[in-house]
Amino acid sequence: MRINEIFYSLQGEGFHAGTPAVFIRFSGCNLKCSFCDTSHEEFTDMCEEDIMRKVAEYPAAHVVITGGEPTLQLTRRLVDMLHAAGKYVQIETNGTCPLPDGCRIDWVTCSPKNRQVRLGHIDELKVVFESAGQDMSQYDRYAATVYSLQPCDVGDASANARILHDCVAYCLAHPKWRLSLQTHKMINVR
Repeated sequence: MRINEIFYSLQGEGFHAGTPAVFIRFSGCNLKCSFCDTSHEEFTDMCEEDIMRKVAEYPAAHVVITGGEPTLQLTRRLVDMLHAAGKYVQIETNGTCPLPDGCRIDWVTCSPKNRQVRLGHIDELKVVFESAGQDMSQYDRYAATVYSLQPCDVGDASANARILHDCVAYCLAHPKWRLSLQTHKMINVR
């Protein structure tokens, strides 16, 4: 598997924000989103055993499988090995690829990007909020336990403040949505 990096930090966004977690970042993605803030092109080839050895270096029980788009390479065997090691497994995916057959993920965070979602179950629907004029009705078709709205970081303080303001206003007007901030950026951790 092509692994961009494995590191230990706090989950910075979404429902599990603030939770210590081991992040397994897969390299590569099937989409090219203009607002993507993750560099995931470089990689090291690793087998499941290599990944497990690296994960075992950290004390957290929470593991976040992310990318890029992790479902392009994720194996059921890796997830089974993580569970056998007592890990709680979360995935962050754009949802365009199904999970491997028989793969049991504890928490599925799906951030759809105007593409068909091919997941049977979503725990958290996380939408990147770009502007007050954004068509949010397209997300009404998704059933999830938690609906998170995350202001897009465009790299400009003034524009970010406007997006955040509009995002808060949207959450207040549509209370099924909860605000998801990228706290890892705020506290300057990875």
